[in-house]
Amino acid sequence: MLLSVNGIGSQQRVQLLRDVIKENKPHPFEFDINYMRESLVITLEATMKSLQYTLLISSIVVSLTPVYHGVEIIGGHEVKPHSKPYMVSIQKTKDGKKGYVHFCGGALIRNRWVLTAAHCKIKRFTRVILGAHILSRNEKTQQKLLVKQCHRHPQFNYNTKANDIMLLKLSGEAKINEYVELLNLPADKSADVKPGTRCTVAGWGITKPDSNSPSDTLQEVDLTVVDREACNRSYHGNPKVTQDMICAGDSNGKKDASIYDSGGPLICKGVYKGIVSYGPGMLTAQKPGIYTLISKKYLDWIAKITSMQTYNMTAAGLH
Repeated sequence: MLLSVNGIGSQQRVQLLRDVIKENKPHPFEFDINYMRESLVITLEATMKSLQYTLLISSIVVSLTPVYHGVEIIGGHEVKPHSKPYMVSIQKTKDGKKGYVHFCGGALIRNRWVLTAAHCKIKRFTRVILGAHILSRNEKTQQKLLVKQCHRHPQFNYNTKANDIMLLKLSGEAKINEYVELLNLPADKSADVKPGTRCTVAGWGITKPDSNSPSDTLQEVDLTVVDREACNRSYHGNPKVTQDMICAGDSNGKKDASIYDSGGPLICKGVYKGIVSYGPGMLTAQKPGIYTLISKKYLDWIAKITSMQTYNMTAAGLH
């Protein structure tokens, strides 16, 4: 309606209102039709300006709202089926439809625990698939379990991306076999990842920048760790890259991870070092992806949560 009215001139607006007024029945009280008509025109134009201002402000607010792009597997390749048995597909129910759809990745670190990113929104009936390679197939290797509890890091901040880490407790224990295995957490709690280190990230994220659907097959890509100071400069401090984060990307801007890869593991020299957190949203050599570094404080938090007996907490705690 706003666009239609905005496309006509003032005289046409007056004629439109005149036609509306003529169709009305005589009012029991006398009034100046010309004055009334002019008042209505002024009111309409003022309302339109108000709406346009509101839309402008709304567009500014939307543009300033942080969006988690994560890091999609672009410029990578399909992995050898079941060569990464620790990979987890986190899935939600389709809106108004039957079935599930992949929306985040994760890693199986205990028989009933998955480590992922805190910005992945876990709702009722969220499930995970273990032992998968092709998501559209009901592979015999797959194990499907519901998420019973979610534990976001208590200091997670959506705006700053700080503490983007979360634990999911499953409704049952995973059966460990050649297709489903645990991914060991780093043994050295103090070890950082040096710039220039080659790492690998895997996931079912989109494989083309113009796509909006997750990959049906598990993909992986090799990335290089970037110095934090350089990474901070590329993002102009928004978000601020802290010591609890890792930056990794491709110097040519042709490889990255993003939508639907969030929560997946970053493996550096065979060690689980990071969690897919945030990215620029499009391939660029100037802005690498940002990962949560699995540092000592997070390892201590993981140990505390996974050792707790929280049987009294049910899916009612999910949101």
